[in-house]
Amino acid sequence: MATERSSSAVWNGGLKDGKGTISTGSGVLKEQSYSFVSRFENGTGTNPEELIAAAHAGCFSMALSAELEKAGHKGDQVSTTATVVLEFVDGKPTVTKIHLKTEAKVPGIEDAAFQEIAAGAKVGCPISRLLAAAEIDLVASLV
Repeated sequence: MATERSSSAVWNGGLKDGKGTISTGSGVLKEQSYSFVSRFENGTGTNPEELIAAAHAGCFSMALSAELEKAGHKGDQVSTTATVVLEFVDGKPTVTKIHLKTEAKVPGIEDAAFQEIAAGAKVGCPISRLLAAAEIDLVASLV
């Protein structure tokens, strides 16, 4: 069973003086602004890397919960923060690292077992797999 989700973005103007909006197909994120300053400096608004971090944190928390349950250790809570690092590599902005920090309440599990399950969830989470390597298709049209 395939599931499809969509989001959209509109950018107006040049790179440094332009502005854009990002929204999700579900409507939960409605026309949030983003700009050069919000992406490469510390300006107001969101940016693609922040949204990737949110997606990765959410995905990993769910994946860890699922893996814990499969191993017979239903967790009470999994809380994850993902930090996406954007650096310039060869003069091009590049996501170089993602730091995942998670805390979990899991009754009755030993730390060694938890560490093994968490490592497996990190590798198996769909967003982790996407960010490791992805084929990107492009349909470009002038209007």
